[in-house]
Amino acid sequence: MRPGAPLRYGLPLLVFAGLAALLWQGLGRDPKLVPSPLVGRPAPAFALPTVRDPARTVSERDLRGRAALLNVWASWCTACRQEHPFLLRLAREEGVAIYGLNYKDRREDALRWLDRLGDPYVWSAQDRSGRVGIDWGVYGVPETFVLDAQGIIRYKHVGPLDEKVWRERIAPLLAQLGGAAKEAAR
Repeated sequence: MRPGAPLRYGLPLLVFAGLAALLWQGLGRDPKLVPSPLVGRPAPAFALPTVRDPARTVSERDLRGRAALLNVWASWCTACRQEHPFLLRLAREEGVAIYGLNYKDRREDALRWLDRLGDPYVWSAQDRSGRVGIDWGVYGVPETFVLDAQGIIRYKHVGPLDEKVWRERIAPLLAQLGGAAKEAAR
């Protein structure tokens, strides 16, 4: 055997095995579980006009007072259309306070969406430039944040909300935080 042969063949094999192990580990992870450095911290500051009344400005201070959801949505978002009936049900039947952050959307399109499909939001702020979404760490829409009564972010969900996510993650958390959710109490 020539000197250096184990190093010549062994090192690439070792690097390949390490990369394969990392990739294999990544395959087992849920892509919707995106860690957020904001969980456990106060909601980022913002001051934006509402979609329905551009003369009215809302801020992160308006999210305080009771546990609630902040849902990031857009009229151009297909997955938002998928989750919208579920949000309507949560607001109407479960009594959940849902606030909206309309992301990179035209006001006219957002209004048309809400008028046609229904409006589950206490209010929806318009983030036309997407700057506030960046401050909140938004990767895309829809995303939903659970906030406690002090405006601290307690959970972030990436993707459309559905019954499974509601029952397994969000309803129990809202019940713990004292949010108004009939389903959470069951």
